[in-house]
Amino acid sequence: MTAAAQDTLVGHPFLSLHAIETLIAVLPVRDENGQPKSIPFGGEARHMVTAQSRRRAERTYSRDRANAGDGPLTSYSMGIRTREWALLTADALVERGWEDRDIAVSTAKAVLEGLGLKFGDKDRTRNLTKVLLFAPEDAGEKIAKVLEEKSETAVIWAKEFEKAKAAAEAAKGKKTKEPEDSKEKLPKLPQEIRAGVLAALAPAEAIDIALYGRFLAEIADSPNVDGAVQSGAAFTVHAAEQVDDFYSAADDAKLRRKANALDYLDAADDGGAGMTGYQSLISGTFYRHAALDRRRLRVNLQLGGMAPERVEEAASAAEQEFIQAFVNAVPAAKRNTTASTGALPKFVLAFDGKRPFNYAGVFERPVDEQSDGPASLAAVRRLLAHHRLVTRKRDDIAPGHVLTYDVDVEELLVTLRGEERLVPEAVDTIEELA
Repeated sequence: MTAAAQDTLVGHPFLSLHAIETLIAVLPVRDENGQPKSIPFGGEARHMVTAQSRRRAERTYSRDRANAGDGPLTSYSMGIRTREWALLTADALVERGWEDRDIAVSTAKAVLEGLGLKFGDKDRTRNLTKVLLFAPEDAGEKIAKVLEEKSETAVIWAKEFEKAKAAAEAAKGKKTKEPEDSKEKLPKLPQEIRAGVLAALAPAEAIDIALYGRFLAEIADSPNVDGAVQSGAAFTVHAAEQVDDFYSAADDAKLRRKANALDYLDAADDGGAGMTGYQSLISGTFYRHAALDRRRLRVNLQLGGMAPERVEEAASAAEQEFIQAFVNAVPAAKRNTTASTGALPKFVLAFDGKRPFNYAGVFERPVDEQSDGPASLAAVRRLLAHHRLVTRKRDDIAPGHVLTYDVDVEELLVTLRGEERLVPEAVDTIEELA
């Protein structure tokens, strides 16, 4: 990290974000049985939206904006997480003039296996890695460039690798799994190709890899990235309530016949719904939290290969986009039938600190709307009171800023400001939260 970057981070290396949001009749995340996820807390079950689903929503929101030329990350590259790197590389090789796509696929697959990645053993997964690999979007093109430059060596090695692998599998009587004791007999990937492919898979300037990190145990010498973003699961500030919604779907052809029936007997034959069933839906006011380690972000960018003079500008852009994604991104499950992605948080609190501050414990006692009033207002009052207490008792935290899109919360902020009990400054735009 540059000296200038270190100076700007003295005293406040962490950005903490907190939000209160209300979702109605949604199912943003579900378990293996299609049921809403929940977690016990404070003696009550709470609806939960997992950190993983939140992180993916935020990451893809930012990537889509950047790719569309919108937002502060427009001029930076982004990452993609997929099992299809052999196929993406083969596509790039074909574009480079390789006429036989089968050879392109087999060569790309062998090279990735030579690095240490495993592939599926079924027909539909044979060319897919067993693990998802998070790498820059142009990694397939970069790998193809390496293989094109070393095409003769790569193709010959790949054929030798496949031949040796088939012989080892036949000797062990295993058709789909590489024998552990035969790894030494497989030809090693030529060093110049290995180095080029590792460089292609390295995080490079992919901002979202620097933000959210990645772990790749299969390739020992591939750099893992400890993410700069910490995300907590969102949970309802009150006890969870679930509705099993009965639905029926109409059969348009039956309804058309029924409408044109000549007598009631014909109409009766086409009576009833086309399909019926149940879906679980939840409503609630959620608290969610995330934090950004500014130092880690800058370290990740430099370790990824970004020029030192560009790190500070890139880190600033990444922070701005991270706040945008925290405020705007919503998990997309059932978005068409619940319109969940149109929701805006009722309240956002952002502040700097020498460490991250998670305020989830404020809601150990569930909000009771019978005595506390509307859950969102009660939650905002409680959150602001806690922040006021913490800032009074600690010197490693800044007052911060608050943003609301809710009329009632706006009135609450005006009242608290008039009573001189509003510690953070109220702002009107996401940009001012930073």
